[in-house]
Amino acid sequence: MDLRERAVAAVEREGMSRQAAARRFGLAPSTVINWVRRSRDKGHIKPGQMGGHKPKTLSGEHRIWLIARCEAGDFTLRGLVGELLSERGLKVDYRSVWDFVHAENLSYKKNASAQRTRSSRRKKTAHAMGELPASN
Repeated sequence: MDLRERAVAAVEREGMSRQAAARRFGLAPSTVINWVRRSRDKGHIKPGQMGGHKPKTLSGEHRIWLIARCEAGDFTLRGLVGELLSERGLKVDYRSVWDFVHAENLSYKKNASAQRTRSSRRKKTAHAMGELPASN
């Protein structure tokens, strides 16, 4: 804050150019320009807030609708993105729908008949045979 105050004071009180103030304090000219602008527009030179909580888009009524839609039958994530836009007017991306479906444990898994398309390397190993009777 001290550096901000000194740089802005050099421009405002001493009449120094922003470029000269930047050279004096070893700053980029754009930094001094932005600090002076902030001082004039907002009346202070404190830095703006960084980060913070962003509420989820898929909450409330949209969450209830999406859960009911997923439980109603098979779906694709891209299909859900399209339905949310066309039916609900909610613009979401693929990743946010994937995160929602994953968090709610609503993922759609292939059925057992589709298992045959897997490679043979993934098959379960054969069960061990029972012991043979001892021969004399």
